[in-house]
Amino acid sequence: MMAASHRRRHDEDCVLPDYGGGSIVNLMSSIALALGARSGHAPLHALPPQALAGARHVLLLVADGLGHAFLAQRDGALPRHLRAAITSVFPSTTASAIPTFLTGLAPQQHGLTGWHMYCRELGAVIAPLPFRTRTGRRSLRDAGVTPASLFRPAPLFDRLPVSCHVVSPQAIVHSDFNAALSGRAERHGYETLEEMFDILATLLRREAPRSYIYAYWPQLDSLAHEFGIDSAPVADAFAALDAGFAELVTVAGGSRILVTADHGFVDTSPADTLDLDDHAELRETLLLPLCGEPRAAYAYVRSGHAARFRDYVRTHLAERVRMIRSADVVRRGWLGPGAAHPELARRLGDYILVPRGRAILRDWLAGEERYTHVGVHGGLSAAEMRVPLVVAPRLAD
Repeated sequence: MMAASHRRRHDEDCVLPDYGGGSIVNLMSSIALALGARSGHAPLHALPPQALAGARHVLLLVADGLGHAFLAQRDGALPRHLRAAITSVFPSTTASAIPTFLTGLAPQQHGLTGWHMYCRELGAVIAPLPFRTRTGRRSLRDAGVTPASLFRPAPLFDRLPVSCHVVSPQAIVHSDFNAALSGRAERHGYETLEEMFDILATLLRREAPRSYIYAYWPQLDSLAHEFGIDSAPVADAFAALDAGFAELVTVAGGSRILVTADHGFVDTSPADTLDLDDHAELRETLLLPLCGEPRAAYAYVRSGHAARFRDYVRTHLAERVRMIRSADVVRRGWLGPGAAHPELARRLGDYILVPRGRAILRDWLAGEERYTHVGVHGGLSAAEMRVPLVVAPRLAD
């Protein structure tokens, strides 16, 4: 009885994406509609399109890993301009959420399902953002594959009848993935946070033409992975971000500055790790290594081994892992509304394993360099799923 109660408590802690008007998908719909493009999704309740319609420039700054719970516990300019908590997408990870920011589409439509993704077209597991294979970390471009041919992206920038800009770290601004999903937008690279804010201030000071500016800052995420979301390095990075934001607001003029995130974080420990090296019988039931994320793993089950797979999870992992048929996740709308990407089902496997509490799943390949993350994301906890919506200047309620 206690075990069942324990599982129910974890399930009650789950936060699902609110695609009806409370998610980053709906935020992108409000931006698109305000700037003169069409959208297949409802606008964001907390930011209707008319709130942006008169803005000279609209700036969206995505601070990777800046969860709502983290921000709400701090002081500064960003918390003072906090307007609402909204949800990420499922899975709550950069590899699925950033394509939503760049296309305006939910994962159901853009079909990018996690850091590691099985691509039937290539017969391989790949990492879409760095655009390389998982095995050997080889560039897909070297194999003659491009993001345009593989993902067929539909950049939001190409649908907006305004000038568009993408501001990203120099190391990724011209990467295969970023270039493909930036479309016709002018790309600007930066080396430091100060340089990023200088570029943004310059763009906001322009009198004309009207523009949409998308900026991405990854440092909070990388520090949280290494040290944990409640660590001193993360606090210092946030303080620098907050100070830069406060200065940027002073040059906003008739523009609107929006800040949000792709996901939040939970901190984990070695004791929370479920390593398939310790579950050889489960691994024998799998056709492919686990894909997706350590907090939302896609299981591809060998033909004739489904019952054995389910029995093992229920018998040995039920207290720490929630098991759902991938088809049921799609049917329930976890990845969004709208017509499904033609490869979506094949990119989700047969079952999705969502660790409970702070647990993570690891399935290492032979020869793969093993690493440890303190901060993790991708799951359905409130800390991972809820992200802030910061609006400056503040809107009248």
